[in-house]
Formats: sequence, C-alpha cells, structure tokens
Amino acid sequence: MKKTVNLRSLAAQTLERVVEQGQSLSNLLPVAQKNLSDKDSALLQELCFGVLRTLPLLEAAIKQLMSRPLTGKQRSLHFLIMVGLYQLLYTRIPAHAALAETVEGATVLKRPQMKGLINGVLREFQRQQPDLMTQLEQSPQRFLHPAWLLKRLQLAWPEQWQQIVEANNQRPPMWLRVNRQHHSREQWLALLQESGNNATPHPVYPDALMLEAPTSVGQLPGFERGWVTVQDASAQGCVTWLAPQNGERILDLCAAPGGKTTHILEAAPDAHVMAVDIDAQRLQRVYENLKRLNMQAEVKQGDGRFPDQWCNDTQFDRILLDAPCSATGVIRRHPDIKWLRRDRDISELAALQREILDAIWPHLKAGGTLVYATCSILPEENHLQIASFLERHQDAEHIPLSDDSTIGLQCFPHPQDGDGFFYAKLIKR
Repeated sequence: MKKTVNLRSLAAQTLERVVEQGQSLSNLLPVAQKNLSDKDSALLQELCFGVLRTLPLLEAAIKQLMSRPLTGKQRSLHFLIMVGLYQLLYTRIPAHAALAETVEGATVLKRPQMKGLINGVLREFQRQQPDLMTQLEQSPQRFLHPAWLLKRLQLAWPEQWQQIVEANNQRPPMWLRVNRQHHSREQWLALLQESGNNATPHPVYPDALMLEAPTSVGQLPGFERGWVTVQDASAQGCVTWLAPQNGERILDLCAAPGGKTTHILEAAPDAHVMAVDIDAQRLQRVYENLKRLNMQAEVKQGDGRFPDQWCNDTQFDRILLDAPCSATGVIRRHPDIKWLRRDRDISELAALQREILDAIWPHLKAGGTLVYATCSILPEENHLQIASFLERHQDAEHIPLSDDSTIGLQCFPHPQDGDGFFYAKLIKR
C-alpha cells in the first residue's frame, strides 16, 4: 500500500458500513487492513474500535457543533468528523496532525469542497472542549450504550448494571490458553517470562493466563507450533465445566471458529470430537485452528435445529452448545455489537436457542452431559432459557456450578477477568 493512504477516510468508510449498513466490523476490518503496514493497521483498528466504543458521546458533540447533520452522499464525512473528534479526545496523536490528516480525508472521499467545514467543526470543538465535555459527561450519552440495552441491563441487574457498562467500555485484557499437551501452564509461563513478557494465572480455569500487556502472537513462545492460543478466560470455562474424557464421543455445536473444539482436544486428545456450525465460511477457521494445533476432528456444516441431517441417530457422551446469542457479554471486544443489535433480536435469539436445545437433547446419551453456554448477560438467553428447558424435559437434571441454588453460572465482564458469559450444566437421567 502506498504511503499516501489516508487512514482517517478509510476508518470513516468502514464505520459508515457498520453503523449505517449493519455490517460486522469483524468482517470489514481485515479487508480494510489488507496491504497496510503493521503500524497503520493498528491505528486503523484503534480508530474504528474507539469510535464505535464512544459513538453516543461523539454523536452528541456533533449535534452541539453543527446546525444540520450531514446526510446522503455526504454521510461519510459525518464519520470522518467522528474520527477527528476521537483522536482529539482519546489518543496521543498531536492535535495538528490529527486535524491535518482528518481534513485531508475529505479529498480522498471526493468531497474536497468540504475540507473547510470539517476543519471548522474540529477547531470549534477544540475551543469548546472543556465546557462541552463537562456537559456531555452529565448526559445519558456518558454510558456509551444504546437506550434499549441500558434499560434491559438496569432491569435484569439493578445492582450490577453500572459495573457491566463500565467494563463494556474498557479495552479487554488479552487472555491465553496454554496447550497442556505441550507444557503445563507454569512451564509455558516461564518461557514467556524469558521472552520479556509476563502474565497472571486464572484462579479457576487451569490453562488460562492474562498477559500484563497485549502483544502480537509472534511474540508468544511456540505460537506457530501450537503451544498457546489466544482465547478469553470465560470462553475457556466451557471446557472446564464440560470435563471431556478420552474415548468419549463429543459434539461441539455452533463450533466456529474452533477455539473450544481445540480446547476439548487438548483436554482429551483421544476423544472423538465432531465440530458443527451452520456457517461454511466460518468453518474455515475451524480447519485453520485444527491445522495449527496439529489436531483432528470431524468437521461438518449443519443447522443445530436439524441434527438428524448431519449426525443421523448418533448419540454423544457430551455436548457443548455454545449457542447463538446477543453477544452482549463481549461488547468490549466487539463494540459494534451495541449498534448492530436491536431490542427485538433478543426474543428471536431466545426462540432459536430453545429450538436448538430441544433438537439436540435426544442426541445426548443417558447419563451424558450437556453444557449450554452463551457470551450473553441477558436472562432471557441464559438462566430463564434453562429454567424453561428443565420444565419441558423431566429427564434433565441441573448441576449447580456455584454455591447458591441459582440456575447456571452468570459471569459479568471484568477488567481483570474474562468476558461476560453464562454456563449451565445438564445431565440426562
């Protein structure tokens, strides 16, 4: 890529596709980063993630600074201004450089006649910044969440919602999973420390380490050889509660991108694992992860609602159902979730989860274990879903995962711990 690439305009175009067209940043960003240097790629990611994380505050600031919104063919300039505001507020980029590059972005977006407007808005923000930010930090926009989600969190978790929101607005820690087939966690940690990095072991999940500072995978000892995998601590909890054993037939349903499939095989390398997902494109990631870790699993494309189509009458000793969900527990990793999800999605997702649970339950052997997991923090998808399932299936026994009598285990995102996650362990009588 030529050095003349304007990252601010590239960020603005990417953000417009996310917010206005509902496209996933996870899909868009790798394409936008293609052929960029590592430094430029990192800055583009920072700009996109940062704007999406702070979107309500930036929108409110623009409303104060402009009498009319930019619409139609000029809409990309609205996001270009957001990129400029984000740099001034939240990065260490010198203000003169941030302004110059952002204003020049209008030329790349084929609106050179708008450079004066963009320059004027950003400079006016600099003049008003102290008073304007004091005002905005007292407004509802300071929570940086859509109103529908805030309302749901306040109703579901009246004592914890502010803690959840605050955690969602932070950058996530980088968690690793040590491959126990190569090293113990302590052995690999020693190798990491020799490389000049350090990490903290998770108190519950035996393979999990939190890096003191995020780093590239190239800096992780033995990454290419499968010694370690990047995976959030809460995601690792799925295999802890599943407790797979060698010789068992295990189903990982909704398996892509394969992190949990490979974790099952690290814990039970002689198990027969079937990994199933409905998305053929995402299944490619399963194959890639298996290849890097030199593992084998039976990988199939299939709809969890219709298991007979892809496993006939197969019975499994254990099933991990990492169900499709709102992903409201991983907002700090994917801030676009706040703007891609809608309130109506929750009931639709809960209905889908119910269908999959009911469809796959007959494929669990008597005495077998099913772990239901989501990266959600909404009750409809979690403990209420499992309570309803238990009412419908008298042969299902709930195994508590905590000291109290609540159904399942609900984890919230935490600055020094894993993402928001829910697990429920069921045994078939």
